[in-house]
Amino acid sequence: MGAAFVLTGVLSLTACGPAPWAGGAGGTSAPPSPTRTAAVGPQPVPNDLSSGSTERALQAGAVAAAVNYWSTLSMDQWTPTALKPVSLSLTTTVTPDDGQQVGLQRVSMIAVPANPTETFAPLEAQLDQSNQTAGYPVLAPYSYSQTFNIGEVPAAATHVTLQFTYEFLVQTTPTSAEYAKQTTTDAVRVAIAGGGVAPASED
Repeated sequence: MGAAFVLTGVLSLTACGPAPWAGGAGGTSAPPSPTRTAAVGPQPVPNDLSSGSTERALQAGAVAAAVNYWSTLSMDQWTPTALKPVSLSLTTTVTPDDGQQVGLQRVSMIAVPANPTETFAPLEAQLDQSNQTAGYPVLAPYSYSQTFNIGEVPAAATHVTLQFTYEFLVQTTPTSAEYAKQTTTDAVRVAIAGGGVAPASED
């Protein structure tokens, strides 16, 4: 009987011990799994002129305008300090087409440099205004062409948004001397090569 009592006590002590796979005091903890952090590189900047040009279909009341934008300067040369030309050509149709004329009275362009976290002060607005009463004739087959130049932008800018405003004059009737004004806007984003560099701090 004494031997049986001792054996039972040994079994009881063995059963109360921690399992070898359990953590905590008296056990061996498994080493933590290594944590991997994926490196995040710079995101590409959208560029409407990445293929060399872009076409837009704009509407201003009864006037439908087809606009083509391009640059004679390659995109890798659109640096913060470069003089960056952007050209456009425009032609229009009108609905209904009863024989009335369509003219472009004025076009303006404002360049706004920015990066993903900051928008900088816009550059000075550029304007082309017709001195003709009815504006530049732009009803197909006539067309309008112009080139604007974007000057220096901050080194921290990664792109520039070109904001265009077009003001048309539509003859009210084919024989009328009166014109109705119609306006539309457009925006073209162009990447800045080598942009996004923070300015050096002054000592």
